[in-house]
Amino acid sequence: PEQGLEFRFQRCSAALLDDSLKLSRDFQQENLITFFQLRRPVCNVRLLEDCSSIMKAISQFFQVKIGEFQPLSIFDSRTEESSSAQYFQFYGYLAQQQNMMQDYIRTSTYQRAILQNSIDFQDKVVLDVGAGSGILSFFAIQAGARKVYAVEASSIATHAETLIHSNHLSPKIQIVKGRIEEIEIPEVIDVIISEPMGYMLFNERMLETFLHAKKWLRPNGHIFPTVANLHYAPFTDESLYIEQSCKANFWHQRAFYGVDLTSLQPTALSEVFRQPIVDTFDVRLLLARPSCFKTDFRTTNETDLHSIHIPYNIVIVTTGSMHGLAFWFDVEFAGSATSIWLSTAPHEPLTHWYQVRCLFRSPIFVRAGDVVTGQISMIANSRQSYDVEIVATLGNTGIKTTAEVDLKNPYFRYSIGQPYVPPGNNKTSPTESYWSQFYGSQDDELNNMNEMAYDGTGRSVQSSGAGWNRSTSEQGSDYDMNVVGSYGEAMAQTATDPKQSEMQEIRAENSLPRFGHSPDVTPDSNRNNTYMSSDSRTDNRTKPSEMYSV
Repeated sequence: PEQGLEFRFQRCSAALLDDSLKLSRDFQQENLITFFQLRRPVCNVRLLEDCSSIMKAISQFFQVKIGEFQPLSIFDSRTEESSSAQYFQFYGYLAQQQNMMQDYIRTSTYQRAILQNSIDFQDKVVLDVGAGSGILSFFAIQAGARKVYAVEASSIATHAETLIHSNHLSPKIQIVKGRIEEIEIPEVIDVIISEPMGYMLFNERMLETFLHAKKWLRPNGHIFPTVANLHYAPFTDESLYIEQSCKANFWHQRAFYGVDLTSLQPTALSEVFRQPIVDTFDVRLLLARPSCFKTDFRTTNETDLHSIHIPYNIVIVTTGSMHGLAFWFDVEFAGSATSIWLSTAPHEPLTHWYQVRCLFRSPIFVRAGDVVTGQISMIANSRQSYDVEIVATLGNTGIKTTAEVDLKNPYFRYSIGQPYVPPGNNKTSPTESYWSQFYGSQDDELNNMNEMAYDGTGRSVQSSGAGWNRSTSEQGSDYDMNVVGSYGEAMAQTATDPKQSEMQEIRAENSLPRFGHSPDVTPDSNRNNTYMSSDSRTDNRTKPSEMYSV
């Protein structure tokens, strides 16, 4: 752009001519003049495409909207229009809101963090950034907030208004339709609440919107969440690596309906390895203690998240093939009364964020004691995501590997099922170890089984001292042998009275607990269990990922 030059377009349509003249006139008024020279024939279809592209580029450069001539918001200037439309359409569905709301760990932890810090909300003005269904706004009112501004840009805002009205909270919760970067709030804010975390913490770039809202926050105001820790650690997973590597085998075919596909195989394989893996895994796949990148939302600016560079120095503790880096995050709600942590770690109860793993194209073999150095680079893009590059170098050997990941295009692998235990980790018989927690060792029970008597229904008749009646409560299991007895009685009744078989079986089945599950799960347990009963939980008032310091 230069001042004093004529704004020129070669045109071959009246519509383009009018738009160009109007755009030129507006730029001249602002003393913003640019010069373009098109070197193509006038009557050419390609020319129309060029003009359209140039006008779009001009609108981005000068931060104006074609046809409206209004300054572009910060959000528009950093976001592709197609990505924005898809993003807000996605979050406009009730089904997607339900998916997040019924994440018990997420929703309950937010409520506990807000209610246990009610001193920060009592008679305060609260801003809910990206309110969605408005559930966090309801929590703020429960904590005593005087007024909540719930800002939501998607069509879900209409449904949120319905919920607010039906719960008789219209005066206290006010829906503000629009983007944080484009709306106005009429008063100073005491507390900002939001759920802005995406996969690998930063995906969707909602954190920048969250930080932008601080322009209304009073000095020393509160912001929930307050701090985020992105944890990362090297992992080994031969099964995953083979699974991904084989996905491009389709393109090895030299005679696919008479067509040779092999020229596209390298590109297909690169595309596969650019996908981050979203799933969960057994923590024993990690080869080292996790490292941490901390983001304090009280002091971080939104522009700080445009380019993130994380150098690392990792000491390997387990020998094996290093297939990539695994990522998860913990966030802290630092209130005046207490701090509560929400964790997405692999050793914590599962959330809808799961964990993220980035695969190296070429794994490197590491030994316990080796030092791996490198850097994680995350560059924000206009698709509301990040281009990620991970570089790893093994000590002084010069052995180097990289991973290039498109965080916008993840592979959702979590439908496969429960994470498997890494091979070679069993030091005793797994079958014996599992069943002995309910019935004692197999050697002891074998003798008892040989001495059992049986009644007419095929059930064993035992004395109270028999091994099969051993109290499971002493062994810390939720599997009740008395319930097993009632199940056996139900089956016996079925054999003698077929008319009652259906109801008896239903009652008996419903009374049986499920192996490995507890009926009471809490959102803030801090033990290395998948599920935790309320009477044995430990509140997450310390960082869950610090279990590695034990």
